[in-house]
Amino acid sequence: MIDFTLTPAQQELQHRVRAFVAEKIIPFEQDSRLTAHGPTDDLRRELNALARAEGLLAPHAPELWGGMGLNHVDTAIAFEAAGYSVLGPIALHCAAPDEGNMNLLAKVGTEAQQQRWLAPLVAGDIRSCFAMTEPMGAGSDPGQLLTTAVADGDDFVVNGRKWLITGGRGAGFCIIMANVEDATGGLSGPTMLLTDMDRPGINILRDLDSLDQSFTGGHCEMTFEDLRLPRSDVLGTVGDGFRNVQVRLAPARLTHCMRWLGAATRAHDIAVDYARRRQAFGKPIGEHEGIGFMLADNEIDLQQSRLLTWWAASVLDRGEKGRHESSLTKTAVSEALFRVADRSVQILGGLGLVGDTAVQQIFREIRSFRVYDGPSEVHRWAMARHIMRG
Repeated sequence: MIDFTLTPAQQELQHRVRAFVAEKIIPFEQDSRLTAHGPTDDLRRELNALARAEGLLAPHAPELWGGMGLNHVDTAIAFEAAGYSVLGPIALHCAAPDEGNMNLLAKVGTEAQQQRWLAPLVAGDIRSCFAMTEPMGAGSDPGQLLTTAVADGDDFVVNGRKWLITGGRGAGFCIIMANVEDATGGLSGPTMLLTDMDRPGINILRDLDSLDQSFTGGHCEMTFEDLRLPRSDVLGTVGDGFRNVQVRLAPARLTHCMRWLGAATRAHDIAVDYARRRQAFGKPIGEHEGIGFMLADNEIDLQQSRLLTWWAASVLDRGEKGRHESSLTKTAVSEALFRVADRSVQILGGLGLVGDTAVQQIFREIRSFRVYDGPSEVHRWAMARHIMRG
């Protein structure tokens, strides 16, 4: 049986997060600590403290490490409610890249790695970053990974250049994707390595001016120059980097859908309110077909996005990998939510072009969502291969 009715527990969770975001978080949207490179760490910590006091910090993280331990469907409900403000996921400490890194460490990390990095990350004591994308190497095609990690005794020496690294400035630690070259004839290949960000050899070159501005620390370009890491800091096993990255990326694609669904709903709500109040040619603009049809199309896209996200989340809750389902959902939802944001700007007219409402920023943020975690074209290519394999 298929039932789309929320359980009493899910309804209570949805109400708690919605009320928290509306009452405690939205007022911070005009805070001076919101910069061109995202919220400052000082603001992030203050928002985390508010969520912690409400028992809403890290809904997705295992209870063992201090999170709420929600499954994927319940996470979808909480994250959508949190996303109603671009600061909501920051407050609940479920924004990228920290949310995905928590999931990866919980599933792949050793106990020592979890104690060292996962516990303080879930608590909000530190932030993290994930360094895979390269200027002329790994990106949509991770097989072009140019960063290397060469074995040297009991260590690896890492060299490479990364960019568009979300949250790199101010992060406590980093997960690096590198190609291991083992001079001793041992295991080699794409590998994840963990490092504290204050180690010698890590250099942040610049902060990138990006279309989106909601991630703490923004996006940066960095280099690793003879960064020496012990073998104990390998995350997973040497050579299994691409397999382990799917542990992170499939759920992370969906959590992006969840959060931006909340933001697109906010943009739509603002557009609806404006369409009811704004008069043109003798009646509210929402009563003109041109505007009314856009509102109707928004409702269609929002509901389809919600149901697709719940469906894909349920696949993960059944214990399946969900790679095809997450690609399908990420592509459809990112494009649908962009249509919602775009229509909302159009309905607001000049008001949609300025920062007097949240719609302008939501539009910019959701446009970026169509690129990161795999652009639509790459996901369509992957889906086509899956379809042809039968």
